[in-house]
Amino acid sequence: MNIAVITGASSGMGRQFCEQLDTEGFDEIWGIGLGKEKMEEVKTNLKTKFRYFDMDLTVDKNLQIYKNALDEAKPNVKWLVNASGFGKFGRYDEIGVESNTNMIDLNCKALVYITETTLPYMSEGARIVQIASVAGFQPIPYIAVYGATKAFVVSYSRALNVELKSRKISVTCVCPFWTKTAFFDRAKKIDSKTSNQVVTNYIVMYQPEKVIKKAIKDASGRVLFTVLPTHLYTIQEIFNASVNSHRKIVIMGKKLQNVVHFGLKEGYLTIDESTLGDLSNISDQNAILLICDDKASPY
Repeated sequence: MNIAVITGASSGMGRQFCEQLDTEGFDEIWGIGLGKEKMEEVKTNLKTKFRYFDMDLTVDKNLQIYKNALDEAKPNVKWLVNASGFGKFGRYDEIGVESNTNMIDLNCKALVYITETTLPYMSEGARIVQIASVAGFQPIPYIAVYGATKAFVVSYSRALNVELKSRKISVTCVCPFWTKTAFFDRAKKIDSKTSNQVVTNYIVMYQPEKVIKKAIKDASGRVLFTVLPTHLYTIQEIFNASVNSHRKIVIMGKKLQNVVHFGLKEGYLTIDESTLGDLSNISDQNAILLICDDKASPY
């Protein structure tokens, strides 16, 4: 029995994976998520037989339920998608240690457990998709723990992809920018002193359909990273970045005085590969480098 396993299947990107993989010819799709009504909606919308687990993956006994289901059914898992996760906006003490550790349990511990419990039931040609975030490429105050959990997913995915090469199983790490999902219902945080939202400006908001369409295409082609809209690097990593594909480079930062001769405009700098060597003069070591598909910068 060939199946796909998708966590976070009740909404957002997980649900999109269920819907977009519905035509891939699986015998079953297994979905893990919260909310029986939502999971029933997903089941109704799919042509593929949908087996769902309405459960919280931060609870250890629920992880065991999933393992028991695998051991009993002994399926051939062709696709594993770890899309469960949440974040919180705010200062560390306003978010609270309980929420922060719960975030680690879901975004990291559960992801590793689901992955490594499923791997014995995956064979040559199988694909693993891990949902990370562009937040995983640099420390980000006020979403400190969330960003750190996604950095873990990025690192884990890269290493696991190498370990699985001999089995010819690929790992794709999906690193989207702001994406319109239920994530924000839980993540939004009002500053207790000012009553203002911590995040007040979302430069761009992508639809999950677009993100997942690209993720499936890249995973099908065994691409390690799929990033929408961009690949992000810190300045320290710039010289390790590949710039041989006719892409333009955009740098975001507050201290770009040393590079104004390249044409600083509205806080952003656009250059091309020929000027890459001159970037060693950039004074803002926390600036973010975005290597964008040609003419695809959202800025």
